[in-house]
Amino acid sequence: MKKPKIFIACDTTNLEKVRKIIKNSETNKIKIGYKFGLEFMNSKNGRKFISKLKNKIIFVDLKLNDTVNTMLSAVKAIKDLKINYLTVHISSGLAALKAVKRFSHTTKIVGVTTLTSLDNNDLKLIGYNKSVKKLVVHQAKLATQAGLDALVCSPYEVSAVRKIFKREIITPGIQLGKRNYDQKRSMEAKKVNSDWLVIGRAITQGNIKKNILKLIQELR
Repeated sequence: MKKPKIFIACDTTNLEKVRKIIKNSETNKIKIGYKFGLEFMNSKNGRKFISKLKNKIIFVDLKLNDTVNTMLSAVKAIKDLKINYLTVHISSGLAALKAVKRFSHTTKIVGVTTLTSLDNNDLKLIGYNKSVKKLVVHQAKLATQAGLDALVCSPYEVSAVRKIFKREIITPGIQLGKRNYDQKRSMEAKKVNSDWLVIGRAITQGNIKKNILKLIQELR
């Protein structure tokens, strides 16, 4: 199995903490990018920080899910940031996915399937009749039809998704060792056959350098 690349989730509004994460995670032993979500991007200085971040792989996780025009306007609004990856919800519909992809230029559009914090019971409460796996497979087909560049799915759907979606697969819900956080569909890093692994607190809490080394050893 090819060694995966890593997106470190910078889930904070504290710029000094983000600087510390970036500085202490630098290594030539594994490819690393940085994921910034709603918390950071909606903070007072988040956008400005991203605009000045150079020579890093930047993954902005906005999970856009709205009308076609609103989603296109959102993509236009962050175009100047020149980010590498941007997430959109596949549930926004095929027309929106195709439109965003056409307008994305050099930014890779990442389709979000079903959140790793949800399980089959949660889907029933929302109103879905499909199981998580069947729904994610269906969403992967839409992502393929829309020509998206990458897809987000949990560790448990990677094998099924690979049969349908032939581009990059990005997987959150990653554990270092046995410890889990708030993900219902999580798995140890060494067991996940994905292109990118998204890891947050398992790396950013405690000694970041030691956590990076632990991850590298686990992935050998």
